[in-house]
Amino acid sequence: MSDFLMRSLMFVPGHNEKLLASAEKSTADVLLLDIEDSVQPLSNKQVARDNIIQWVTRGAFKNHLVFPRVNDRESGQLLADLLQLTIPGVDGFMYPKSYTGQDVYFIDKLLDTIEYEKGIPQGTFKLIPLIETSAAVLNAQEICKVSKRVIAIAYGSEDFITDLEGIHDSTHQSLYTPRAIIAMAARANKVIPIDTVHINVHDLEDLEHNIIVAKKLGFEGMLVLNPKELPLVHQHYSPSEKEVTDANEMLKLSEEASQSGMGVALMNGKFIGPPMVLAAKKTLKKHKLILNKSN
Repeated sequence: MSDFLMRSLMFVPGHNEKLLASAEKSTADVLLLDIEDSVQPLSNKQVARDNIIQWVTRGAFKNHLVFPRVNDRESGQLLADLLQLTIPGVDGFMYPKSYTGQDVYFIDKLLDTIEYEKGIPQGTFKLIPLIETSAAVLNAQEICKVSKRVIAIAYGSEDFITDLEGIHDSTHQSLYTPRAIIAMAARANKVIPIDTVHINVHDLEDLEHNIIVAKKLGFEGMLVLNPKELPLVHQHYSPSEKEVTDANEMLKLSEEASQSGMGVALMNGKFIGPPMVLAAKKTLKKHKLILNKSN
């Protein structure tokens, strides 16, 4: 499991001071300070960069991971984004329109050059590619593999459905297969799978339904549009008190069985096999990350 806690990744338009102030007080694990889609017109792109530099430099987001969402490689804005925002306090970047591994390789090498020029250790800035087209879903494995900077991939369902020419209705059936592919590609390459935004931010019942489905598919967190979604997101993507207790008990019984030469331990009448021990360790590691964040 990753050392990065990513239950919630909240979009914040970088040109909007009021929303930046709200984000500073939020409990989101990751702030996706946006310079891309939500920042219009074009003149606001530089306003967003200047705001992000100012807020990050004064330590406003020190209790969050900070991943600005930069503009794509065809936009003409990417170089300015990276040159200005490769600063202390920024952990990495969300990279939109990652169609293939080549798109991610491009930004990886750009960051190599910028880090070298600025005297920053190579690999400092991490990447979260955004998977938002049919091509990107089919290339998810390659996108995960192409750069050691990639620590997570995130699903952008609305752009995906538009590209697919599919239908996203209240059943969410059209999201099921791409979700499964993205989660498998991520887990196969030991990066974090992040689920799509929930567009109807006022329907918390549907949000909870979606979180439960995504968690079953292997997701570790989700993209968030509104702070009101955070309590439910954190509730479901955090180990429960019982899960933490059971994980501790499982490791204790497994260790005792190993030391006594019994080999395999029993818990509530069930054998504790290696996969269960590994899952218990991951549960406790995530619990520790959450405790460290709250302290």
